[in-house]
Amino acid sequence: MSPWVPVAPCTPATCLFPPGSRATGPRRALRLVAAVLVVLAGVALALAARGLGTTGRIRLTSAWSRLVLRAVGVRVEVRRGFAFMAGSVSGSRPVVDGPSGAAPLIVANHVSWLDPLVMAAVLPCRVLAKHEVRAWPVVGLLAAGAGVLFIDRERLFALPKAVGGVAEALADGHPVGAFPEGTTWCGRGMGSFRPAVFQAALDAGAPVRPVAIRYLEGEDGLASGPAYVGDDLLWASIRRVVAVRRLTVEVTMLPVVRGRDRRELAWAAESSVASVLVAGAAHGLPVAA
Repeated sequence: MSPWVPVAPCTPATCLFPPGSRATGPRRALRLVAAVLVVLAGVALALAARGLGTTGRIRLTSAWSRLVLRAVGVRVEVRRGFAFMAGSVSGSRPVVDGPSGAAPLIVANHVSWLDPLVMAAVLPCRVLAKHEVRAWPVVGLLAAGAGVLFIDRERLFALPKAVGGVAEALADGHPVGAFPEGTTWCGRGMGSFRPAVFQAALDAGAPVRPVAIRYLEGEDGLASGPAYVGDDLLWASIRRVVAVRRLTVEVTMLPVVRGRDRRELAWAAESSVASVLVAGAAHGLPVAA
C-alpha cells in the first residue's frame, strides 16, 4: 500500500451493526435474483454501448443504475440544500452549468460500492473510479461500457494524465462524478477531500458541485449495511443491503463552491458535505466527531 493512498479508520468489526428491521427471506432472495438479472442485462448493454457517443452512454448508464438500485431495494430521495425536493430521479438529465459549456465536477463523500450507481442515477455523469476496477470480472466490462474514467492513486506520476482526462471530459460538456476522500468511510464520519481532482475543474473552467450521500434505514436512522470498508467483502455488503427492509439513500444537492486554487476548492466542498452530516447528527443520526 502506497503511503499516498488514504486509509479510513472504519472496519466491519467496529462500524457495522445489524439492521433494525430485516427483509423476509423470500424478499431478500427476490432482490438478489433481480440484481443478477439487471447485471446480466448490463453486460449486454455495455457491449451495445460501444457504438454510442459519450452522451448516449451516460444516459444509458443512468437508466441502468436506477434499475440496479431498485432491484436491491434501495429507494432514492433527492434534497436540495436541506429542503426536500419533490419528484423522483427517473427524469434526471445531465447537468451542464459551467461557462462555455463546461460541465460540473460533482464531488461526494464515499460510503459504499452503491455510491457510483447513486451518482449516475441522480446526476447522470462519467464516474471517476480507481484503476483496479478495470480488471474486476464483469464490473470492469460494465465500467468500460459506461465510459468510466480511471485514476491510479498509488502512482503519482500517472496523476496528471488522469486529471487531464477529467478536465477534457468537463470541457467537452460531460459531468464527472468523483469521490475525493480516496477511500470509503462507514457514514458516521468522513475523510478529507484530496485536492488533485479539483485541479481538473480549474483547468476546464468548470463549476464544482458538492453532493452529500447518506444511507438511512426506515425511521431508525443511519444504515450501516451499505458501507464497504476495510477488509469487507463485496458479497457480504450486497447481502447486508438486500437484508434491510426499508433502505433509503438520501442525496443532498449542495450549492456550487468556489476557490482560488484546488486546495481551497477541496476545503470548501468538504465543508459543504460535512455540514449535511452535522445536520444529521442534530436530528438524532449518529455521526463521528
